[in-house]
Amino acid sequence: MRVVIVTESFPPDVNGVAHCALQTARHLVDRGHAPLVVAPATAAGHGPDALAPCPVVRVPSLPLPGYPQVRVALPSRRVAAAITEHRADIVHLASPFILGVRGMAAAARLGVPAVAVYQTDLAGYARTYVGAGEATAWRRIRSVHAAADRTLAPSSAALHDLEAHGVPRVRLWPRGVDTVRFRPEHRDEALRRELAPNGELIVGYVGRLAPEKQVELLAGACGLEGVRVVIVGDGPSETSLREALPGAVFLGRRTGDELARIFASLDVFAHTGPFETFCQTVQEAMASGVPVVAPAAGGPLDLVAHGRTGLLVPPRDEVAVHDAVGALAADPALRAAYGAAGRATVEGRTWAAVGDQLIDHYADVLTARTVVAA
Repeated sequence: MRVVIVTESFPPDVNGVAHCALQTARHLVDRGHAPLVVAPATAAGHGPDALAPCPVVRVPSLPLPGYPQVRVALPSRRVAAAITEHRADIVHLASPFILGVRGMAAAARLGVPAVAVYQTDLAGYARTYVGAGEATAWRRIRSVHAAADRTLAPSSAALHDLEAHGVPRVRLWPRGVDTVRFRPEHRDEALRRELAPNGELIVGYVGRLAPEKQVELLAGACGLEGVRVVIVGDGPSETSLREALPGAVFLGRRTGDELARIFASLDVFAHTGPFETFCQTVQEAMASGVPVVAPAAGGPLDLVAHGRTGLLVPPRDEVAVHDAVGALAADPALRAAYGAAGRATVEGRTWAAVGDQLIDHYADVLTARTVVAA
């Protein structure tokens, strides 16, 4: 198959949309297909996309006001041209919102089937950043996804939300995890001594530092005796979080093998954001053999087996986060049991396995189009 992946973000960006788009392109190449990526240009322009497994077409972009790490694509004819020149059999829209909308319009105009992958809770973001606009965000989501031949939701909660708001033709497609890179054997005692020189139990958060992630809910955990909170990531909330989380260690953005070593060196992984459609970092923590504390909302509901691989807590509840971290901090045997069960749970969730599921979705869509045409 010849596939054009139109994505709102792509490496060197570090986020779930970019990572999933990269893994999708890699898997398609591995299976003998021919992908092409269309993505916004990076902040410093762009040279060759050295890490990309396939050609990448970059579209001019501007930074999102107030959040310069996020780039917004400008109007461009490159999207339609790329679909035409690549002779696409199918268009894959990764978290379509701006660039993806143009990709959907171009695919429809050219008669090319499209699969839209839902990855971002725009309605939740509207509540967080604007305090309103949730209904408008859902109208936008419904309009974009209703035009696709199929929408793929990453979790049961996301699928339910989409169907409840009138999005048709929704199917479940979860995310994979690199179980070779993320594994318990990468635990690094020297790193642990550096992060917690007095032998403290290390509780980590990995992700964007932005209002919707509600990382400030770890403030109570910072006050636990014998606990050191470690924050990995960057974003617009970093300054305020440094004030809100006294004693926490901020490591900035980390990637690749270095990130895997940090994950495996944690004693507890804590995620706080209630708007996750999937939550890839939870899977990476589980693959690393680390017990998880996460909100009982969105993607973590599918990932964390409460009382077996970690603890689910009410969303936006700092006391519940404090109590869950405290319970795990006090019980090494429980942490070990949850960590081992988490690793066992994700061992079959490789990118190859979920990539093959994606190819099956493509094949279903192409077959349906053929039947209609006949």
